[in-house]
Amino acid sequence: MATIVVCSTSSLDQFFLLINGILVFFMQAGFAFLEAGTITSKNVTNILFKNYMDFIIGAISYFAVGYAFAYGTNSNDFIGNTGFFFIDTDYCQLAEWFFQFTFAATATTIISGAMAERTAVTGYIAYSIVVTGFVYPVVTYWVWSGNPWLLDEGYVDFAGSGVVHATGGTAALVGAYFVGPRNSVRIEGSKRLNPIPPHSIPFAALG
Repeated sequence: MATIVVCSTSSLDQFFLLINGILVFFMQAGFAFLEAGTITSKNVTNILFKNYMDFIIGAISYFAVGYAFAYGTNSNDFIGNTGFFFIDTDYCQLAEWFFQFTFAATATTIISGAMAERTAVTGYIAYSIVVTGFVYPVVTYWVWSGNPWLLDEGYVDFAGSGVVHATGGTAALVGAYFVGPRNSVRIEGSKRLNPIPPHSIPFAALG
């Protein structure tokens, strides 16, 4: 006879998290349009592949360690340390996991746009794993977990502006600094940069 497990959160709460997670996930489509529209046509397939990798590789990384680092219990003030691979974690938290993962993927995709056309696929996959599995979850733990020491110090986060966008934006700034401008914008023998017209204005606007 099957065992019926009753979640502590209502079905309506689970539904709410899933629907909102799906809406956040659609930001990936927006990023894909924006990035595909603003780069050169020869690299469109490359950037779309990287956007897919954000979700696929990021999901594995966040499931394995990211969610545990972000929301693990019995933890210290820096990082969570329980719930790896969802072991000993209530399956009723799967809706919450999906909702939180979509934000982790968003933070990573911000970085891809800043370094478009000048990052190898292997390097991109590596930093996607690190950001979704460690960097973003640590910041999440500081603000949104059961032990939010940064929040206790008076920090105020509005709709993920700091946890998601500032984290992704800071990493994007550092990455863009190290990879430098695209080679195609350099004018040989000059310090001037040659502007590159967008591949598709409608794609960029839609994104």
